[in-house]
Amino acid sequence: MEIKPFRAVRFNEAVVGDVGSCIAPPYDVIDSELQERLYKKSKYNIVQITKGKTSPSDNPGNNQYTRAAKLFNDWLKAGVLKCDTADSIYGYIQDFQIGGRKVQRISFVALSKLEELGKGVRPHEFTLAEPKIDRLNLRRATKASFGLVFMLYQDDEAIADKIIQKALRPGSGQAAKQRPLIDFTDEQGVRHRLFAVTDAGDTGAIEKMMSTKTCIIADGHHRYETALNYYKETGDPNAQYVLTAFVNAQQKGLLILATHRLMQNVKNFNFKKFLAQLQKDFDVTTFSFENDRAKKQAREKMSARMKAEFEAGTNAFGVYAGDNAFYVAVLKDKRLMDAVSPDKSEGWKGLDVAVLHKLIIEKHLGIDEQGLAEGGNIEYVKDTGEAIDDSIVQVDKGAKQAAFFVNPTRMEQIEQVTAAGERMPQKSTFFYPKVFTGLTIHKL
Repeated sequence: MEIKPFRAVRFNEAVVGDVGSCIAPPYDVIDSELQERLYKKSKYNIVQITKGKTSPSDNPGNNQYTRAAKLFNDWLKAGVLKCDTADSIYGYIQDFQIGGRKVQRISFVALSKLEELGKGVRPHEFTLAEPKIDRLNLRRATKASFGLVFMLYQDDEAIADKIIQKALRPGSGQAAKQRPLIDFTDEQGVRHRLFAVTDAGDTGAIEKMMSTKTCIIADGHHRYETALNYYKETGDPNAQYVLTAFVNAQQKGLLILATHRLMQNVKNFNFKKFLAQLQKDFDVTTFSFENDRAKKQAREKMSARMKAEFEAGTNAFGVYAGDNAFYVAVLKDKRLMDAVSPDKSEGWKGLDVAVLHKLIIEKHLGIDEQGLAEGGNIEYVKDTGEAIDDSIVQVDKGAKQAAFFVNPTRMEQIEQVTAAGERMPQKSTFFYPKVFTGLTIHKL
């Protein structure tokens, strides 16, 4: 992987005041409600460029992309956005809490040279045409890159991590620790800090370390493919690099959380009949309850059993359908996946989400890959906060027919599947927290 330092365009604190109010989550997790909140947060919030509002009167000469380009250029001229004066690799540190424990994830932001997806840069998810068209239109209009591609690499020596940590905790004889370029806490309580690494020895060490690495795209597949398509379209040498946040997959701060499934709108669904069918392929344990106190205990037993199965390396799922019981289904025989996915690698067939999709959702509910892509029957719920309890409430009030709770995908599984040149089923991974947009901008 070839990377290089760059001079980021960043929000100018002297003009905008609180820079944190100008930063936003990635465009693809911003719904209309969050978009409105971000608009109100600051007149300079980056969402106005990355996911601007549309209007019924939009036309080829006046639309969300032309308005984004004008706003971007206006902000540059007015000093709202300002280019750094030194080539830098940027240390990006996120501090957060999960399950009552404090976690820190360290990444670095640099420009990475675009490669065709394959051995050097490996994707793990499929992409959709519509988001890529949207991002390409924005890039054509603005000639800039705003969102980060999130990539993983392996480094036993933790070279980049140690260099970035010097800014936080300098040793004896070193200069005092840096004041962060950016320091803010988002709505989910995640603290984001950005530091500039300008020393040529340090940036050179990171470049050298990365020169032999193969990377996996963790998040931002659409952004990466868009950058590649734009470069092919224009041939602009400045567009040959993409704005990227790199995380060492061996650090403890790299968390992959589960994404649960809520079922809805399945015609003629009968849970008792479904449960009987499920027991042909799975050993099913029932945790019954009769009151709210017992319900909480049953839910905890389900979670504990799922965790135990995860640690044992088996394929297991939690199931809830509002019938006064929680269930844990454990796959009886891994060879059952051979019949439904004969063309897939052993790594792919061992994924919990692959088993769930093929042996439960497709086999017993009749929802195939096309049905999953259309999205009418399955809603995906990221395992943050009270996600499981909220899902249970959705089933209890009849808004959903059933909930399927899954364990997170392991890093080694991602490596196995991508090394085989395969991509995972939808929503197989949830890397938490998201890398935010607007900390660094790359002006082509």
